[in-house]
Amino acid sequence: MAYPIDKKLVISVASSALFDLTESHEVYKTQGVEEYRRHQEENLDVPFPKGVAFPFIRRFLAINEAFPEELPVEVVLLSRNSPETGLRVFRSIRHYGLDITRASFMTGRSPHEYIPAFNTSLFLSANEEDVQSAIDLDYPAGVVLPSKVYDDEADTELRIAFDFDGVIADDEAETVFKKNNDLGELEAHEVEKQAIPHQAGPLADLFKKLSYMQQLEDKLLQENPDYKKILRIAIVTARNAPSHERVVTTLKEWGVSADESFFLGGMEKARILSVLKPHMFFDDQRSHLKSSAGDIPMVHIPFGVANKQIK
Repeated sequence: MAYPIDKKLVISVASSALFDLTESHEVYKTQGVEEYRRHQEENLDVPFPKGVAFPFIRRFLAINEAFPEELPVEVVLLSRNSPETGLRVFRSIRHYGLDITRASFMTGRSPHEYIPAFNTSLFLSANEEDVQSAIDLDYPAGVVLPSKVYDDEADTELRIAFDFDGVIADDEAETVFKKNNDLGELEAHEVEKQAIPHQAGPLADLFKKLSYMQQLEDKLLQENPDYKKILRIAIVTARNAPSHERVVTTLKEWGVSADESFFLGGMEKARILSVLKPHMFFDDQRSHLKSSAGDIPMVHIPFGVANKQIK
């Protein structure tokens, strides 16, 4: 019987996002492929340091521990390494006790073409070219930006924050704004269409499936009042009233919701994120992906009109 990957919530992750490969990448850049291969063989049993996406992935996999019969989530490694040089990656995965067993090793090529083969709802990589290639094919992908890595193992909650336009929803609103850089025109457009849901954006499928995971957790909490929920989902958007109504309309149409929603009207998002402390924040605009302390894991979704000018 074939493994039912199509029934799982799948996140695919590159080793460059899961681990800190700075040292290995420097060897590759300065000394070439053969020395890189030798470096990996000599350090085969030396675990890579944790990367920016590590705390997020570790907590995501913990969802399976809460639902041992369903095992609803899966993480797949999509790597540019060869199977030979990828040995150290899998030994590092085993060292940290991550339940990741499926992988694609591409020996130098981008793995983005295999995103749909693994039923992937999100591909995380530090390689901007691979992510852009995925987005250009309408695959869900994001660039994990450098930040400090802090993994508090006593903190079992998984906090995920999303921008709305160009991430959960399409870039319709952003397109209206970019036309004349007129906030009044944008607000009028969104008020006029407040009863019409937005089309799905690149991470809509991920958001919908995470919402389903929350429904499973709510059911478990009803059965066991002592159960401690894992997932906490937030929307952090530059919208404010009254354009927020179309956000509500869209989520209601999809049958999903967020635990927390912030309509900031142009405030710096870092003011909210520094309190929320998400394990991952997704936004389509680089200017929003900053924090003074540099300790918030940020993912750039290079989708839509907001990114066309900087390609």
